[in-house]
Amino acid sequence: MIEEQLKQAKLACRKMQNIDKYTKMDALDAISKALLENTDYILGENAKDIANARDNGISEAMIDRLLLTRQRIEAIAKDVEKVADLKDCIGETVRKIERPNGLIIKQVRIPIGVVATIYESRPNVTVDIASICIKTNNVCVLKGGREAIHSNIALVNVINMAIRDILPTNVVTLIENTDRSVVFEVITANQYVDVVVPRGGAGLIQHVVNNATVPVIETGAGICHLYVDKEADLQMALKIAVNAKISRPSVCNAIETILVHQDIANPFLTKLRSEFAKIKIYGDEEALRYVDGQKADNQNYATEYDDYICNIKVVKNIDEAIEHIYNYSTKHSESIITENNNTAKYFMESLDSACVYHNASTRFTDGGEFGFGAEVGISTQKLHARGPIGLQEMTSTKYIIYGKGQIR
Repeated sequence: MIEEQLKQAKLACRKMQNIDKYTKMDALDAISKALLENTDYILGENAKDIANARDNGISEAMIDRLLLTRQRIEAIAKDVEKVADLKDCIGETVRKIERPNGLIIKQVRIPIGVVATIYESRPNVTVDIASICIKTNNVCVLKGGREAIHSNIALVNVINMAIRDILPTNVVTLIENTDRSVVFEVITANQYVDVVVPRGGAGLIQHVVNNATVPVIETGAGICHLYVDKEADLQMALKIAVNAKISRPSVCNAIETILVHQDIANPFLTKLRSEFAKIKIYGDEEALRYVDGQKADNQNYATEYDDYICNIKVVKNIDEAIEHIYNYSTKHSESIITENNNTAKYFMESLDSACVYHNASTRFTDGGEFGFGAEVGISTQKLHARGPIGLQEMTSTKYIIYGKGQIR
């Protein structure tokens, strides 16, 4: 069954190669409208996932990842429209070379082909990936987690109903089998799948990276850091810390550790204590002088909580902060709060993470916030794609060579 789905997806690639940009825009517009028109159906199916999650004792922060509301469906539909309105990069000339022998060589953007995405929890990912793949003439195979299966089935049903008279069949395929063994079948199907993108927790990502024979674009678990420098505007730092941790703790761009320069530990952490009243804190000995919590160990610093939990550590200087980040970061997103531009420059140039911020929340590491419309994931690797994976990252290139009888 799975092999047949993958085979049909691969065959759909041939037809998608020649779909023009106006047809793709029509398809995305139809999807956006269909999501809004079928809101009640989608919410009804999502409610089943939420009920199952609560029965299974899943935390409220993780349930928030699963939850769809009318407002969230409206936002998802708007994101599809944003993707539709983005400049189409398929067929774009990357470079053009005219050789002395008269050959004209053009490197142009083309779709990757079949993009398989293995992901957890958040049903909006289903629509994000489908819309980006359609815009880039790719075919997507979606393998979501069992915790969101009803929501994902509903969303893919709506998508395929919307595009059935516009695009070839099997352009968007959902694998409904929730058995984890299916993942291995997908990530080793080299004859059908061109690239795999795992999106979820560290365990899922490492399983895919370590077992796939299909090329992988590795996304990263989000152990993100906020460093509050001795020359920080403390009110700004407080506002950013609250946003980066509390606004939505279950997402990968939320911070897990706050590093505080020793010179401002007292005033900053004293202010932070009341703002973080709902946060369970793990801290070093110095931090626990100012905030209530438990002693942090190496495992705490290496954990992506996805919850109302945060580590706090007081550091002697910026170099100690940078060293800590190198030791524990997943190279996703880091931020420094300081009024000293030279200090900020040193911090940003010293680190090797995909996204590094000055005086801003890490919560902006997101395809929509970067102006990409949506994202397939946040890549923490260095080859091909890094940071939010948008349209260009979902393309490859080929060379088209024009001649007039030249031989070598």
